Amino acid sequence: MKIIYFPINFLFWAFFILSSLVLFFGALLIWALTYFFDPNRRVLQKYSCFWSSLYIWFNPFWSVTVIGRENVDPKKAYVMVSNHQSLMDILVLFRTFFHFKWVSKKSMFKAPLLGWNMRLNGYVPIERGDEASRERCMDLCRRWIKKGSSVLFFPEGTRSPDGALRPFKLGAFCLALQSGADILPMVIRGSGEAVPKHSILLTRKTKMSIEVLPPILIKNFTGPLAEEAQRLAEMVYRQIQAALGPTTVPVLS
Repeated sequence: MKIIYFPINFLFWAFFILSSLVLFFGALLIWALTYFFDPNRRVLQKYSCFWSSLYIWFNPFWSVTVIGRENVDPKKAYVMVSNHQSLMDILVLFRTFFHFKWVSKKSMFKAPLLGWNMRLNGYVPIERGDEASRERCMDLCRRWIKKGSSVLFFPEGTRSPDGALRPFKLGAFCLALQSGADILPMVIRGSGEAVPKHSILLTRKTKMSIEVLPPILIKNFTGPLAEEAQRLAEMVYRQIQAALGPTTVPVLS
């Protein structure tokens, strides 16, 4: 079976590399042409969503369904939070064509072409375990929200190896409380089956979906920051957990 699927994997990775070479220069051109009149880089984000979507459209084994678009007000800036199952998650999220700045580990920005495009878009780097990096990340997130851009977090901090929801970190929820931006929970299903952790095989027939849940209004959380961040994180955790199914992983870290 692996022998049968090998040509498909080869063709996909060849398409991925060649298309990235071409599309990066398109991103660079859009960045230059829109730099002065599109400070939030909305046009470039749409282009990046199209770029990412190409890989789902090109692979005959993958499909993505988007549910709950009606829960998003395109004129508002949210703190978006989603579960994290695999490298496919960001491709699935880009299939929504929503405007957001993605918070990602700093090493991702060093990747040729894709990492360079992340820099052009103004996505937000963070170094795990580095307090100074965390503060810079939060400061940049606050600035993007103030300018009208949503910010996307994977509050688990890393991919789940088995699909079970991992403990949530509180940074995204503190940011929402400090900035006044409502939380927009999102649930990704099936991405861990499409590309399991540490795998490069792309021939698992998978129907993926992303469900946008109703936003959580921050105005309803008026207590002390630490307490409300934990309460908010627990609420979002339980909502996403209910959509995914039961797990034994503890709620918060």
